[in-house]
Amino acid sequence: MRSESRCHGDSYPIPKFSPERDDVEGFMDELRGFHEQFRDCFTRSEPREHFRLYMSGQFSPLERKSIEPIALQIEDGKVRAMQRFVSDVVWDEPLMLRRYHTLVAEDMGDPEGVLILDESGFAKKGDDSIGVARQYCGSTGKVDNCQVGVFAAYASRHGYAFLDKRLYLPRNWFEETHSERRRKCRMPVELTFQTKPQLAAEMYRDLRAEGIVPFKYVVADSVYGANPDFIGAVEGRVGTTYFVSMPSDTLCWLQGPSTEQRAVRGKGGTKVRRAVSDGEKKPVDFATLAGLIHSFFWYRRKVSEGTKGPIEYEFTKRRVTLCKGGLPDKTVWLVIKRTLGTNREYSYYISNAPVSARLELFVWLSGVRWAIEQCFEEAKSELGMDHYEVRKYPGWNHHMLTCMLAHFFLRHLSIKSGKKSTVHYTVAA
Repeated sequence: MRSESRCHGDSYPIPKFSPERDDVEGFMDELRGFHEQFRDCFTRSEPREHFRLYMSGQFSPLERKSIEPIALQIEDGKVRAMQRFVSDVVWDEPLMLRRYHTLVAEDMGDPEGVLILDESGFAKKGDDSIGVARQYCGSTGKVDNCQVGVFAAYASRHGYAFLDKRLYLPRNWFEETHSERRRKCRMPVELTFQTKPQLAAEMYRDLRAEGIVPFKYVVADSVYGANPDFIGAVEGRVGTTYFVSMPSDTLCWLQGPSTEQRAVRGKGGTKVRRAVSDGEKKPVDFATLAGLIHSFFWYRRKVSEGTKGPIEYEFTKRRVTLCKGGLPDKTVWLVIKRTLGTNREYSYYISNAPVSARLELFVWLSGVRWAIEQCFEEAKSELGMDHYEVRKYPGWNHHMLTCMLAHFFLRHLSIKSGKKSTVHYTVAA
């Protein structure tokens, strides 16, 4: 499996994921040892064996790694039995996740680790699979018939791996028109509609409450950064630094305005409300603010090493007070990244990092989502993450969990070999 070269400075490298042939000697014996960690997550020997065989199939050279090709390749494999195992057999998923997180913490845990939240789409034909709908699919880059999963990944100086997943269920799946589909797909009756940011916030809270995998930073794109449910969950934990993308039309003040209490008359009588004092400047959007910053305050930084040479951007940062409902809200760092040349493109981020935070930290955090992008690419291209044909809610979760574990197993082999990577992404601590 490959990784792009990414570097800035010489500290906190995130190693590339590149096991070589020498790293996988005794592969099947290693895999059996790995599966022993999850032995008591199944009640009988048959599903334990199917668990091992299914993951073995994901490592195989099969072009299509769905259940039927895997079962047909395995000696004495039975398609129906494996289908039942993935879609119907009960797994102790909470216990499996805790065991898995313990393994991740042992191999990659770091107090300054990064939790990354992102989504991935899986194009599907028909409308019988759980959660399928016409919605934006990142893998095809357009609105498509697909399922969407929200994922949490981890990155540290020791590597990167998936941590958790949630299937996004569109609102219409909770309507009466979908009652029969819910039944056929074994969708739990206790589920309620949650937005993608709410699912991400739930994973964040669960990982914090579990307390197994340590992390200091949280990174996400604007779908999550602009959502109060997600940001509120992260802010509820003291000591967590978030760095999230934001839309260009987000309003702010460079200096927080003073406010006053005003009497406002209405149909219900006179009410006292907080308002921005007269004479204060109006808030401006991020795009307008970026255009007002003199070139003196922009710093060119290399953020990656591409196939045609270094990839560079210009960065600047400002302390701003966000505007919410016309009133000053919290004060945060605004970090702006722009491309070089004449037709510049801008990206905007906010962070609750301390006032003493240096630009180098933000330069790194602006690109660390690379790790979850690599997780998706590697799991899809090598492990059949998007090859599944299961339709039921348990089946989707079982398949994704197996992909997460298989991806980590390969990373573990690299760590176990003790080989140093020469290609890595770095951050100034």
